[in-house]
Amino acid sequence: MSLRVYAIAYLIFLYLPIFLLPLFAFNDSTIIAFPLDSLTFRWFYELWETPALHAAVQNSIFIAVLTAIFSTLLGICAARAAAKYEFPLKRPIMGLIMVPLVLPEIIVGVSLLVVVVQLLEWQLSTWTVVGAHVLICTPFSIAILNGAFQNMDTSLEEAAQDLGETPFSTFRLVTLPLVMPGIISSLLISFTISLDEFIIAFFLTGADPTMPVYIWGLLRFPQKLPAVMALGTILVLLSIILLTIAEYYRRRGLARAGLKDKGGFL
Repeated sequence: MSLRVYAIAYLIFLYLPIFLLPLFAFNDSTIIAFPLDSLTFRWFYELWETPALHAAVQNSIFIAVLTAIFSTLLGICAARAAAKYEFPLKRPIMGLIMVPLVLPEIIVGVSLLVVVVQLLEWQLSTWTVVGAHVLICTPFSIAILNGAFQNMDTSLEEAAQDLGETPFSTFRLVTLPLVMPGIISSLLISFTISLDEFIIAFFLTGADPTMPVYIWGLLRFPQKLPAVMALGTILVLLSIILLTIAEYYRRRGLARAGLKDKGGFL
């Protein structure tokens, strides 16, 4: 009983701020406080009338799409190698690849800023953010795809090669369809992480800010806070939808492999 009370209290503490977002997003007052005023949709309408926000959203979506594609491609290569082959220093190498999962993002952001600006002498731009997001999203992609490749029945690949398929055609026609739920999950998770990431983008963005960086700039103006709440409501809704789809494909992959679900994203 005490464990149940603790779990409920923890969930309330964790998710109550998120539930407050739509409350203030539909509140007519510019002051974020109780009691609430009348119901309004004007803060959502205001989002559609802000060209700078539209540019930031387009920039974030562009970065998130490229990040998801590159991270998943690198994740496929690394997870495939880790699941099928044995090579010297395999565990240390895989552990090194997963290091960004445990490093504080502010340390990663400052380090990348020094490397990009001081050592490489590159201009900060959208592509520097893409590179940084690929760095932090690839470990998540590997973690998802590693399970997909390890749960795959390798006898199907051997059967295809016995029937005359080349290693490449076997991978394209047999392996990829079997791990496709994991690939879709990797794409969606990487897209979501990149779309919401702020700290690294704050350090590495150039003249075109991402959406989280743009929202951070709006926080300096109290009268813009309800619009930020409205945008946050949309982002939370989008994140829940994407994570739900990713979890669906993850469980579908487990069901296809005939394995029991032992917990996942949701």
